[in-house]
Amino acid sequence: MTIDLLKGVNLYLIGMMGVGKTTVGRLLGQHLGYGFVDIDTCVEKAGGGKSITELFAELGEPAFRQLESQVLSQVCAFTKLVIATGGGIVVQQQNWSYLHHGLIVWLDASVEILCARLAEDTTRPLLQNVDRKAKLQFLLEQRQHLYRQADLRITVNEGETPEEIATKIIEQIPSVLKPGVLSTE
Repeated sequence: MTIDLLKGVNLYLIGMMGVGKTTVGRLLGQHLGYGFVDIDTCVEKAGGGKSITELFAELGEPAFRQLESQVLSQVCAFTKLVIATGGGIVVQQQNWSYLHHGLIVWLDASVEILCARLAEDTTRPLLQNVDRKAKLQFLLEQRQHLYRQADLRITVNEGETPEEIATKIIEQIPSVLKPGVLSTE
């Protein structure tokens, strides 16, 4: 059983904005009997209740990424969590030491799927006043080699429900775990 194999180790969901990390993460938490943490929500709380867009604008990207890293470092001290990370969390090298405390799952979707999902979304700081498709393509190309470092890659297909994606993850977790290898100590 997947939950027994995990032994309380956290699952970190990485991938591009709009891929469904938060929605799928909540479902995974329910299925696994784990808690759920959205790093973006924690960053907003740590930033005095300001939105990601406001924090990004006020702090600038480097300081925002530092705040994001601080939040991640605190969250990784806990166990039995599914953690939805921000899409750019992989660009800070220090974050990988935190992510490696758990099992890293890359939710991978095409730029076309991401564009469709983000068409009406005005909350993404990196998509403000730009050609969204070109920007998403650029970000994906910039981050793909980092996302590939995940323990598990889950391809998100057109029309797949969050429930189907969560089930796919649960079914594939045993393929990357060896009994007795992971430990929360």
